[in-house]
Amino acid sequence: MELAYYSDYAVRLVNSEEPGRGRDALTSVEAVRDLFGGNQQAARRATDADVTRFRSVRGRLRAVFEAADKGEETLAVDLLNSLLLEFPVSPQISGHDHRDEDGRPLWHMHLADHPSNATAGYAAIAAMGLAFHLTEYGVDRLGLCEAAPCRNAYLDTSTNRSRRYCSDRCATRANVAAYRARKRLEAERPDRPARSGSTGLAAESAQRATASGER
Repeated sequence: MELAYYSDYAVRLVNSEEPGRGRDALTSVEAVRDLFGGNQQAARRATDADVTRFRSVRGRLRAVFEAADKGEETLAVDLLNSLLLEFPVSPQISGHDHRDEDGRPLWHMHLADHPSNATAGYAAIAAMGLAFHLTEYGVDRLGLCEAAPCRNAYLDTSTNRSRRYCSDRCATRANVAAYRARKRLEAERPDRPARSGSTGLAAESAQRATASGER
């Protein structure tokens, strides 16, 4: 499993809360287990106590994205380093479950599950995955959706570093809102050039009429 895959752990956890909408999906141990996706062995270790612990890690991961989104690179790195120190990973070479057409193992780096508790294991994987993405692609590849009030986290994988929204849905919604705002502005703005032209024509006609009357 490639290390880049693990960065999605951080995104999933951060986006379990939508502060701008007052929504929080992380309210039960079942919600915690859902964050692990297919890693059910690690998910089964989750208990009710992990709900509070996961929320704490979530806030710290969001702070990393917020710092990166503001262009505060050093702060983003410092915040992420503090997570890496607190939740160290155990890298292993794996390949028994991935083989080529000749049956030989496809060796790759794998992050072993942390044995102490579900939060420690998840935080270690999420922090390491995010650190890999940051160092491989740059701090500016970590962003927060610009479609207010969304502010979901995302990882920019575009070729020209142009991503601004967490999803196509938010991008469409933002574009529609911007289009409507432009139309309202155009409707409310007085058409000054047209009015100036009309006034000039009216004045010219009046002058002609006066001159004709004087003759």
